[in-house]
Amino acid sequence: MRVNLHIATILVVLLIHAALYNTSVDGGEFIGDYSKLSGIIIPGFASTQLRAWSFLDCPYSPLNFNPLDLVWLDTTKLLSAVNCWLKCMLLDPYNQTDHPECKSRPDSGLSAITELDPGYITGPLSSVWKDWVKWCIEFGIEANSIIAVPYDWRLSPSMLEERDLYFHRLKLTFETALKLRGGPSLVFAHSLGNNVFRYFLEWLKLEIAPKHYNQWLDEHIHAYFAVGAPLLGAIETVKATFFGNTFGLPVSEVTHSFLETTGLTAVTFTSLIEVFGRLSYYLVLLDLDAYSNTCLSCILARYQGTARLMFNSFASSLWMMPFSKYCRTDNSYCRHFAGGFRKGHHTYQCEEQEFRLNYSGWPTNIVNIEIPSVRGFAAYPSVTELAQTNLSSMECGLPTQLSFSAREISDGTLFKAIEDYESDSKRLLYQLKKSYHDDPVLNPLTPWDRPPIKNVFCIYGIDSRTEVGYYFAPSGKPYPDNWITTDVIYELEGSLYSRSGNLVEGNPGAASGDDTVPYNSLSLCKNWLGPKVNITRAPQSEHDGTDVQVDLNVEHQHEEDIVPNMTRSPRVKYITYYEDSESIPGRRTAVWELDKASHRNIVRSPALMRELWLQMWHDIHPGAKSKFVTKAKRGPLRDEDCYWDYGKARCSWSEYCEYRYFFGDVHLGQSCRLKNSSADALLNYL
Repeated sequence: MRVNLHIATILVVLLIHAALYNTSVDGGEFIGDYSKLSGIIIPGFASTQLRAWSFLDCPYSPLNFNPLDLVWLDTTKLLSAVNCWLKCMLLDPYNQTDHPECKSRPDSGLSAITELDPGYITGPLSSVWKDWVKWCIEFGIEANSIIAVPYDWRLSPSMLEERDLYFHRLKLTFETALKLRGGPSLVFAHSLGNNVFRYFLEWLKLEIAPKHYNQWLDEHIHAYFAVGAPLLGAIETVKATFFGNTFGLPVSEVTHSFLETTGLTAVTFTSLIEVFGRLSYYLVLLDLDAYSNTCLSCILARYQGTARLMFNSFASSLWMMPFSKYCRTDNSYCRHFAGGFRKGHHTYQCEEQEFRLNYSGWPTNIVNIEIPSVRGFAAYPSVTELAQTNLSSMECGLPTQLSFSAREISDGTLFKAIEDYESDSKRLLYQLKKSYHDDPVLNPLTPWDRPPIKNVFCIYGIDSRTEVGYYFAPSGKPYPDNWITTDVIYELEGSLYSRSGNLVEGNPGAASGDDTVPYNSLSLCKNWLGPKVNITRAPQSEHDGTDVQVDLNVEHQHEEDIVPNMTRSPRVKYITYYEDSESIPGRRTAVWELDKASHRNIVRSPALMRELWLQMWHDIHPGAKSKFVTKAKRGPLRDEDCYWDYGKARCSWSEYCEYRYFFGDVHLGQSCRLKNSSADALLNYL
């Protein structure tokens, strides 16, 4: 993507302004050269490429694994040599070591997080931070000012440090960026990346003298953008421990739609992949009527079981378990500097509300599960075994349904209750205690406090249908298919309902989540706001300010949600901004809620990237008059934002855009471009 002339002009103006000011860090405001800022990206779960670090010969397949071969995510090898692929992906469930025959390590650099599987079919589906980086390039961000810090997302936080020295290297990354660019960094974290960053901040307390800790943060981090942070965990993690997780990437979903479209049988499909690799995967597209579909479920079941086996081998799978907002552990930082033993165990304590209120601060009980009345071999009889059993003696042996709250999931009560019926329970309980409850730095399964960073922006999507509860029952099949889902509870726009569409009683929030993380987990960061909050609601798209609503100095009670008294147009997607710059002197806190922004795609949202850019530009501009960038108006910033208005027979936003044909344009909208005279357009946002 090219850098527009008006953008280049703006940057020159900025640099001239900045040259008249010394770079400073004072009272939460960074005023200085635009080129001094760095952006550090911490990706989410399964959002970093993993590459092989071994030679592995795969029998019955022409595709072997050699050092630096792509493992996560190479769909060709996943589909054609799944057993070999698993050896490179799976970890020992107890000590988190690699398979004896193959090991994988995270890739490095921006390429590790931009696109997981760069292919014609899977590329768009596995694109993560690619659009984000393109946006930065278009606005003239230097190549060495955007730094990716990928990590092995399969590991628990303590193993990240023990095996890879990840947090030591992350600390050095911040220090190198400061020396290289001359200014502090902006942290962009998505999903699990926020958990990683939180652990880093706690780890840092034990590495830096207490009196220098806040000073280090002020010097090295200007702002923290927490995008889609599961602040109380994510409920889908529980489902994944019972059924596996395809990570939103093309493992079974692409295969299913692919086979339905082509009419190809699962057996023939697998054979073609094993013989011809990716080539056959593409060639099948050319003959839609060549085959008939007879066994879709065969291949889908194969990969679903594989997904569960893989997911439960990762200690990181428990990092996103839902937990109670009312239960905490003691502070390792205080205990360490008070003379306590650093490797000591945490004390887990719950407030009175945990036992007085229902559901641990969640909308409903997360897991409702049927426990068989018999143990051992007879717990999961097959259909033929049931037919041969005298059912008259089983009247008093009906299964018992138990319900589990977030606290009972995070403290292991759920897994203890099904230990006799679930082979994975012992492994999960072992990792839950070793890697989380007994972690010497932090028990991550406890509520967040506001990070001690000058500027904190919590950003997430709302009002998408999101799972908040499950009903599980034995399937009568062996592991890994020994459970079935009998019902699912969803939240949607302030209501709870079941999979059948019936309303469900509970404690729904004012909104729903982002289709992956429930609203109460995402919105916990509203507790970081002070007693007086300014609220603004504006359309996500470019607007002239007529549909902007503002409510100043809204009363906010701690531990309570803030629900703005504002109207909505059913055809408009809004961003609602909650901003507080007064409660903590020299600190700013903001919460951005984006309507209908999904968890996985929010980092590709043009509206979010625009708002982040404007806020960053506002912060470094010496002429900024307000604490936050103004929301009064949003005009086009790029040529792509200009389009042809057929009703008026001209380019839209005539104040900013004009018709300017370039050779190669194929439609009118493509010839609508920003005016070269609009170099001072960004000054409207100060």
